[in-house]
Amino acid sequence: MTSDKLIQVHDLKKYYNNGAIKALDGVSVDVNRGDVMVIIGPSGSGKSTFLRSLNLLEVPTAGEIIFEGVDITKKRGPDGKKLDIDKHRQKMGMVFQHFNLFPHKTILQNMTLAPMKVKGVGQAEAEQKALELLGRVGLADRAGAYPIQLSGGQKQRVAIVRALAMEPDVMLFDEPTSALDPEMVGEVLDVMKRLAKQGMTMVVVTHEMGFAREVGNRVIFMDEGKILEENSPAELFAHPQNPRLQDFLSKVL
Repeated sequence: MTSDKLIQVHDLKKYYNNGAIKALDGVSVDVNRGDVMVIIGPSGSGKSTFLRSLNLLEVPTAGEIIFEGVDITKKRGPDGKKLDIDKHRQKMGMVFQHFNLFPHKTILQNMTLAPMKVKGVGQAEAEQKALELLGRVGLADRAGAYPIQLSGGQKQRVAIVRALAMEPDVMLFDEPTSALDPEMVGEVLDVMKRLAKQGMTMVVVTHEMGFAREVGNRVIFMDEGKILEENSPAELFAHPQNPRLQDFLSKVL
């Protein structure tokens, strides 16, 4: 396996109701290091199911997901030992539509919980790193606040840097701006743009076509559980080949 392939997905399927519903129907794609892969498509096309399958929040019906050389869909690793999926999940930061912050903990406590509990980082070191990350998104002064005291955009920025505190190898974003008021969308996309510039590997499910066009280096169009088209943003938006994609873009652009 070449080292630039971070995730390799082979013939991924996710069926419900004994195959009556095919949420994913044979998806194959590679995610390379440094990629900003943006996944677009209509609601119900399988985008979020695909993203959530990458760290086994959705367990696929069939297929392979090879992450850093290990097929994480198998019960056992290459060494024959039981596969520790949590160990692999630590290397995949995940940001959801809803921020999933602990309401009874301060922003700083939300940030330091996983590094201390999961990675065994000391409190002083975890807090120093958390404050540095909060500073990067302009929220260092909110470290002592509780989630209820933050706007939606601020909460989502915290959710992003909370995932970064675990120093992941890839960031997965599941429609990170869809629950936000329109005026807050920009501040979250700005953080994601900065991450992309810094070389973070990202897989982003979004309805923000401007972000896909400006920041993605690859855009994938999904419908009915399949990848129907993949191209550079410039090509995909200017010269869509698939009729379903042409129809989709005519409605959203």
